[in-house]
Amino acid sequence: MEIYKNVHLIKNLFVNLYLIIDSNHITLIDTGISGNGPRILKAITSLNLEPEAVVRIMITHADGDHYGSLSYLQKVIRAETFANQVEAEAIRSGSSSRKLHPTGINKLLFSMVSSFMKSQPARVDQYLLQGQVFPILGGLQVLNTPGHTPGHISLYSESTGILFAGDSINVAGNKLVPSSGANTWDPEMAEQSFQLQVKLNPLIVCAGHGFWKK
Repeated sequence: MEIYKNVHLIKNLFVNLYLIIDSNHITLIDTGISGNGPRILKAITSLNLEPEAVVRIMITHADGDHYGSLSYLQKVIRAETFANQVEAEAIRSGSSSRKLHPTGINKLLFSMVSSFMKSQPARVDQYLLQGQVFPILGGLQVLNTPGHTPGHISLYSESTGILFAGDSINVAGNKLVPSSGANTWDPEMAEQSFQLQVKLNPLIVCAGHGFWKK
């Protein structure tokens, strides 16, 4: 689904992935859960592009529902993979970048979804750094937005007002809220990262679990 010119949303169960097309080259933001690879490739070919058009894959954070299909895709395409250094270390080991200690009902819920969150180790070629700008969407800037995980990043295009927020922002109805709850590594940092992004006054927020447009 095209949400902005040359920006496409791919829905995979409860996770959103995004394709940015620039001169027939594709940037993929996150890969969804394990087993989602064929769906991504199908979405690309439906746009009359070949999988080889993917030149870069950016991972917002090392949770299995965001990089679960990375290993599969790396066997099919030669795109460079980017992630924050802390998250990259977890991706390379097929794990998450932080330990969670759910209790009560959350412990049961986490147990139920754990099978969806499993990931194979995958390659990370380059680290994403605060302030780094990629030459797409008029300049796509890396923002350090820790809290949900230690090295979570977001990506912001000032010229279009589009913010790719991963799980640093959730969409509740038509309201933007910070990451919170048992799967949040540091709630205070999550709130700070949320406020930093809200101050940018984005026109579109492409979240990992929701989509918002002003």
